[in-house]
Amino acid sequence: MTDQAQVTPDTQNAAGGDNSGGAKLGLLALVAIVVGSMLGGGVYSLPQNTAASSGLGPVLIAWCIAGVGVFFIATVFRLLSDMRPDLQAGVYMYAQQGFGSFIGFNVAWGYWLMTCFGNVAFAVIVMDALNEFFPGTFTDGNNLTSIICGSVLIWGYNYLVLSGTKVAGFVNTVGTIAKLVPLAAFVLILGVMINYSQLLTNVWGNAPAITTVVGGHTEPMSIMAQVMAPLTVTLWAFIGVEGAVVLSGRARQRSDVSKATLIGFLLALVFYVLLSVLPFGAMTQAELSVVANPSTAGVLQHVVGAPWGSWLMNVGLIVSVLAGWLAWTMLCAEIPMAAGQNGAFPKAFARTNSNHAASVSLWVSSAVMQAAMALVYFSSNAWNTMYNISALMVVPAYIATALYMVKLCLTHEYDRYAHKGRGFALLSGILGALFCILIFYASNINYVVLVPILLTIGLPVFIWTRKESGDNKAIFEPKEIIYLAVLLIADALVVWMFMAGKISV
Repeated sequence: MTDQAQVTPDTQNAAGGDNSGGAKLGLLALVAIVVGSMLGGGVYSLPQNTAASSGLGPVLIAWCIAGVGVFFIATVFRLLSDMRPDLQAGVYMYAQQGFGSFIGFNVAWGYWLMTCFGNVAFAVIVMDALNEFFPGTFTDGNNLTSIICGSVLIWGYNYLVLSGTKVAGFVNTVGTIAKLVPLAAFVLILGVMINYSQLLTNVWGNAPAITTVVGGHTEPMSIMAQVMAPLTVTLWAFIGVEGAVVLSGRARQRSDVSKATLIGFLLALVFYVLLSVLPFGAMTQAELSVVANPSTAGVLQHVVGAPWGSWLMNVGLIVSVLAGWLAWTMLCAEIPMAAGQNGAFPKAFARTNSNHAASVSLWVSSAVMQAAMALVYFSSNAWNTMYNISALMVVPAYIATALYMVKLCLTHEYDRYAHKGRGFALLSGILGALFCILIFYASNINYVVLVPILLTIGLPVFIWTRKESGDNKAIFEPKEIIYLAVLLIADALVVWMFMAGKISV
C-alpha cells in the first residue's frame, strides 16, 4: 500500500514547500519514490494475507498475474503522462476527458474514499502493532481503546496539515528508512535461517488440502480458487505504482520517468515475492494463515526464537505508518481540493486557509475517516475489511484510465499525441482493464458489492457540483443517464442480494 503524497504545487504549499524552484529529481530519486510509494504499512502483513487461503504455488502464480496486470496499468499511466501532460491535475482527469463529468466525478470520489479508508487501515494496523507492547490494550486494532487512539491520530494529523507543517519531507524520509530496514532484515534473516526443503512441502495446498466453507459444507479449495484468493492483496500492495508519473514534472530527464516506473515496479515485485514466499520455509500454510497481523512480526519471532524479532517488525511498522500517515492525510485533502479547482467537485472543496492548507477538504476527509474508524469497531476483522475496501475503491480509477487509452487508440486520437507505439498502447489498455475486471471477479463478494453503494453515496455531491457550474446544461448528459442507470441497477441488485441472504454487508 502506498505511503505517497502527490506532490503538486498545492500539495507543496500545504507542506510549506515550493515546487517551482526545487531541485530536479534524477533516476535514483524517482526509483526511490516509486518503491517508497508502494512499500507501505500493508507490506508487513503480506505473509499471512497471501497465505490465508493459498499454498506457495498459487501465491507465486497470483504475484505473476498481478505483476503482469499492474505492469500494463503502470504503462498506461506512463504513456498518458507523456501524451497528455495537460491532464495531470489528478487521476480522475483521464476518466473525465474520455467519458464525461459523471464518470470523472465517480473516479475522483472513489479514489478519494480509497485514501480515506487507507488511512483508517493504517490506524487499525498501528493499534494492532501497539498491542505487542501493551498486551490486551489494543486487541485486534479495533477495540474501544484502539478506536479512541486512532481517532486522536486522525485529528492530530488534521491539525498538523492545517498548520502548513514544514516537516513533511523529513518525516517521510524517516518513515521510508524505518520501513525498509526492518523489511530488509526480515528477508535476509529468513533467507539464511529457513528450511528450504519445507518450501516444496504441500506447494499446491492439497496434502493436506486447504479448505473453504461452501453452503455450510467444508470443501477443498481448487488451485484456481487459491490463485484468486490473494489477488486483492496484491493490488493493495501495488497501489502507488504511478508515483513517478505523478512527479514527472519534477524529473531531471523525462525519459527517467519510464525507467524509474519499470525499475521501481520490478524491485517492489521482487520484495513482495520474497516476503510472501520465504515464510513458507519457516511455517506451514496452516500456521501462516493464523499468524496475527502484522504477520512479519510473528514469523520473524518464530524464526529467531526470541521476542526481539516481533519487536523489530512492530517498531518498524509503527514508525513507518505514523510517518507515512502525514503524507496520506495531505493526499486525502489534495484530491478533493484539486477536484474542486477543476470543477469535478464543488468549489467549496478548493478553499485553503492562511497556511495554504486545503482546509475544507481536509475537515471533510477527517470526518469521513472518523466515521469509518467508528465502524471498524463492529468488524470481526478490521484490517482485512479496510484493505479490501481500499483496494477495490481504486479499481474504478485504474480501469477508467486503461479504457481511456483504449478509446484513444481505437478512435485514432492517439496519433495526435504520438507517432508510434499505438499497438502496444492498445494492448496495455486492454490488458490493464481486463486485470481490473479480474480483481473484481476474484475479490470477496461482500466487499465488491460495497463499490456501487459507496459510489452512489456521492451522487448528491455530483448534483451540487453540476448545479454550481452555471453552464445551464442538464445535470446528466444522455450517455451519463445510462451510466447512472447501470449504477442504480447495481445498487438494487446489492439490496436484493442482501435481503435474500446471499451477502452480508
